[in-house]
Amino acid sequence: METPHTHHTTEPPSAVRLTRYTKAEQREILGDGEDPFGVADAGLTWLPKEDHFGIRHEGRLVAHAGLLRLPVSVDGTATEVVGVGGVAVAPDVRGQGLARRVVAAALDHARTLGPDHALLFCRPPLVALYERLGWHPLDTDVDVEQPGDSVVVMPLRTMVTPLTNSANWPQGHVRLHSLPM
Repeated sequence: METPHTHHTTEPPSAVRLTRYTKAEQREILGDGEDPFGVADAGLTWLPKEDHFGIRHEGRLVAHAGLLRLPVSVDGTATEVVGVGGVAVAPDVRGQGLARRVVAAALDHARTLGPDHALLFCRPPLVALYERLGWHPLDTDVDVEQPGDSVVVMPLRTMVTPLTNSANWPQGHVRLHSLPM
């Protein structure tokens, strides 16, 4: 009996909504390092995300993006954004478009949540990646809350992307009225 040939397709698996995302799932993607996102030196406390999207390949979680609706003000005007965070792709499968796929799946869901924009914070080396995905860096400082009623300037780059066709990010000082995501 002839066995069918198994060949790898060029289409990686699609992103799905995850029912949970714990430290164990994060380790599955990024391993056990002390500082998997390279942001420990920022010294910030981060919020857990509410909605999680992932890509599994051969039974292993290889990519993740999380979402959370958050209150912000721009130039004193209160609004909401969908914060995107915890974006991760396993080191051994980077360069295959998995970040694009998992972020796109998260943004598809974000468009159902109401806010006009999504916002994320990233290390400077990742700005070009997110720009290719349609994000725009803000050229203003962004204040974020930290434990103990302190407010600090976000040391990472802040980037936004519209969630509706008519959305235009307003000019002015940005303040996140929560911990960063």
